[in-house]
Amino acid sequence: MTNIALRLLACAAAFAAPDALAQRAADTAPPPELSSGFTEKQLVTARKYMVVAAHPLAAEAGLKMLDAGGSATDAAIAVQMVLNLVEAQSSGIGGGAFMMHFDATKNVISAYDGREEAPMGVTPDLFIGKDGKPMRFASAVIGGRSVGVPGVLRMLELAHARHGKLPWARLFAPAIALAEKGFPMSRRMHLQIAQDATLAGDARARAYFYLPDGTAKPVGATMKNPEFAVVLKRLAREGPDAFYQGEIARDMVAAVRTHAANPGSLAVTDLLDYRARTVTPVCGKYRAYKLCGMPPPSAGGIAILQILASLERFDMKAVRPGSTEAVHLLSEAERLAYADRERYAGDDRFTPVPVAGLLAPDYNRQRSERIRPEKSMGRAEAGSPAGSPVAMADGDALEFPSTSQISIVDEDGNAVSMTTSIESGLGSRIFVRGFLLNNQLTDFSMMPTVNGRPVANAVYPGKRPRSAMAPTLVFSHQDNSDHEDKLYMVLGSPGGPAIINYVAKTLVATLDWGMDMQAAIALPNFGSRNGPTEIEKGTPYENLLGPLKSMGHEVRTIDMTSGIHGIMRTSQGWQGGADPRREGVARGR
Repeated sequence: MTNIALRLLACAAAFAAPDALAQRAADTAPPPELSSGFTEKQLVTARKYMVVAAHPLAAEAGLKMLDAGGSATDAAIAVQMVLNLVEAQSSGIGGGAFMMHFDATKNVISAYDGREEAPMGVTPDLFIGKDGKPMRFASAVIGGRSVGVPGVLRMLELAHARHGKLPWARLFAPAIALAEKGFPMSRRMHLQIAQDATLAGDARARAYFYLPDGTAKPVGATMKNPEFAVVLKRLAREGPDAFYQGEIARDMVAAVRTHAANPGSLAVTDLLDYRARTVTPVCGKYRAYKLCGMPPPSAGGIAILQILASLERFDMKAVRPGSTEAVHLLSEAERLAYADRERYAGDDRFTPVPVAGLLAPDYNRQRSERIRPEKSMGRAEAGSPAGSPVAMADGDALEFPSTSQISIVDEDGNAVSMTTSIESGLGSRIFVRGFLLNNQLTDFSMMPTVNGRPVANAVYPGKRPRSAMAPTLVFSHQDNSDHEDKLYMVLGSPGGPAIINYVAKTLVATLDWGMDMQAAIALPNFGSRNGPTEIEKGTPYENLLGPLKSMGHEVRTIDMTSGIHGIMRTSQGWQGGADPRREGVARGR
C-alpha cells in the first residue's frame, strides 16, 4: 500500500461501470481513464478570494484577474483559455460547459448552459451501424461524426456581459503569452497522448503533440502553439463572432465534413445559429443547507439532490467515514438517482423531463424506503415521479471521463462553479487551428428507441445531449428567517458519468462528517451508477470488498480519477482543495 493510500486511510478514519452497459462499454474498448497516481496536497486558505483549477498555470491566470479587481466570471474566462493549452485533452473552445453563478450583491443564483448542440444534419440513427447495432467506440467517437456545435465561448460571452468587470480582451492575455512563449508538457497530457495513438491520425495534431519519430513529446517539453495564439488574438479583439463565423468556422466545418474515415454533418449555419442559454437552477435543501445545481440537459443537479434526499432519513453524522456502512448507504442512494437519470434525463426542450416530480420530497422519501441498512437492493428500477412521460425507455449513452472543473470566489463574494469539457480525453481527435474539437454527440443514447419505446436522450437535430456534469453551489440555509442564505461552498468535478458520485461523496464528507475541503476531496472514491458498487483501485477502501459482497453488492475496483475542485467559507475567509489525483491547485489571497 502506498504512502498516500495510508494517508487516505487516516483521513477516512476521521472517513463505474455503467449498469446494463458494462459489457458493451467494455467491448467498445475506450481508452482507459488515466490515473497518474496521487499527489499529496495541502489545504489552502485565503482571506479575500480564491481560484481552484486543473493546472497551476490556469489557476495563476485566474488569480491574476482577481488581483486586478476582476470578477469571478472574468477569472473563469482567463482560466478556460489557459486550460485550452495546458490541459488540451480535457476542455477548450472546441467544447462546451455549464456554469453556476452567484451574484453576492443581488443575492441571485444563475445557471448558464453552454452545452454543445447536435448539428441540424444529424439523424436518429447517427450511431447505428450497418448491422443495426450500436457502433463500436472508435467508429462512433473518432472523427467528425461525434462533433457537436461548440458552446463554451457563447456561454462565456453571455456571462461576461452580465457579470464581467475587466475588459474582455484583457482576459485572453495570459493564454496568448503561453501560446507564443510556450509552456511545459504536463505528465497527464503526455500520458494521454502516449497511451492513445488515435490522435496521431490527425496530421495537425501529430505535428503539435508528437516528435518526428511518432512518439509523444516528453514531459517538460516546451509546447508553443502560435496558430492558437492567432485564434486567441482574434477572439480578444472581435469576440466570439470570430469563432462562430468566418474562416475559423469554415475550417472547423471542413475538418468535420471531410474527415476521411468518419465525416460529420457540422455546417456553418449550425455555428451561426448557436445560442447559449440562461436556465433556472435546480435547488433543494439538505439538512441545514441549500444546494443549487444545473437543470436539464444536465442530469447532475437533479441527481445530486435526489441522492442527498434519499440520505436525509439516515443519521449520516453517526456513520463512520470509510466504513462499509458509509459506502453502502451512499451507493444505494446513488442507484436510485442513476435509475431515474437513465429513464428521464435529457434536453427538456425536446422531451418532457419531470424535474418537479423527481425532486418532490414525498417522492424521494418513498424511494429512500428501498434502502435497507443490511442488504443491497441490487439494480434499482426507475421510479414514477409526478409528471413523468409514459412508456419511456432507458438510454445507452457511451460516456467517458475527461472534462475539467473551475471553482472561483472573488473579493465581492461572487462565485463561479464551471464544469467544462470536450467529452472523452482528446475529444474527436480533430485538431483545428491549435485546438481540439469535441466528441460530445456520443453523450446521446446510441439507440433512439428500445423495444418500440422512445429514449429521452436520443439524438435529434438541434438537441443538447444529457450530461452528468454537476457544478454546485451550497448555501447555509436560513429557515424561517429574514436573513439571506449565505454562500458556503463552490465545487464540482470532471469524471464522465461518475461525476455525480464524486460530488455527492464530497458533499457528505463536508456537510455531514465535518471534513475540510481538501480532506473531503482526497477521500477514496466509491459509489454505484446502478450497476456494480465501484471502489477506487489502490486505496484502503479495497478492504471493504468482502463486507460489501456479504451484503449483496457486486463489487469492482477501478481507477476513479476525479478532479474535484472546491472552495468552502470559513470564519477567516475561504479554504480551497484540489484533487490529489490530478494536477490542479488552489490559489488565493
